[in-house]
Amino acid sequence: MSFSVTVIGSNSAIPAHGRHPSAQVVTINDKVYLIDCGEGTQMRLNEFGVKWMRVNQIFISHLHGDHFFGLIGVVSTCHLMRRNRPLDIYSPPGLESIIRDQLIAGQTELMYELRFHELNPEQSERIYENEDITVDTVVLNHRIPCLGFIFREKQRQRKIIREKLAEYQIPVEFIPDIKAGKDILDEGTGKRILNSEITTDPPRPRSYAYCCDTAYFPNIVPYIQGVDLLYHDCTFAEDSEQRAADTFHSTTIQAARIAQQAGVARLMIGHFSSKYDDLQVLLREAQSVFPLSILAIEGRTTAIER
Repeated sequence: MSFSVTVIGSNSAIPAHGRHPSAQVVTINDKVYLIDCGEGTQMRLNEFGVKWMRVNQIFISHLHGDHFFGLIGVVSTCHLMRRNRPLDIYSPPGLESIIRDQLIAGQTELMYELRFHELNPEQSERIYENEDITVDTVVLNHRIPCLGFIFREKQRQRKIIREKLAEYQIPVEFIPDIKAGKDILDEGTGKRILNSEITTDPPRPRSYAYCCDTAYFPNIVPYIQGVDLLYHDCTFAEDSEQRAADTFHSTTIQAARIAQQAGVARLMIGHFSSKYDDLQVLLREAQSVFPLSILAIEGRTTAIER
């Protein structure tokens, strides 16, 4: 099963240096999820060849414009493209009235169902689940209510060694219990057959945490512990620590410390201030604390490996 993250926009509030406001696509088992939707997102999705009409869930972290100003364009284009599937939008309170008012002003009656799900910005909770994944929120520390999102694969069932089924002459009706990890009883000999003898371990579930925008906030560490890839606010270099605190954003070193404390496998830094043309200084600072740090580069897809 595939699991990847494609960066659509990596800059903070102002587009600059060829970078754009926040947006990402998470692709899991050929299902496409959109996180944040800054200005111009649909054009960037087209540019990068993302089949974004397949998106059925959009997750908006907070109601600063650089994270949702592109949403009305996506909603409207879906209508013009004659979408007929529902589109679910998850966000802190207030977004529905903003989008509905724009549709009313344009006298647009959508051809599909637009469903808003208001999230609790003060409590981490599970907000979405399907057969493959779960999505949970994590409360961040920003100037207005803001949430991060954690995507986790579900634990898959154990894999049966087919040769063992024939060797032990195991009836097919036992297969569901075997996949669930249960031992079985050989009805002929009365011997217990250990599950470990006839199955192999399932693949390790993978995970991705999106934490943008936030000040340095160690409270998130228990929620993102051990994720395979963490995307964290890295608006400023360390010499702008006070500016980061004043605006409820993070520095390179602060993002790296969070990654270190949480024991994540990799850190992706993003939400860059427009003051930085050359991002290598930010990368070097983050890597000085957490060597497995990478930059959020627009158009780049990062696979999350097992």
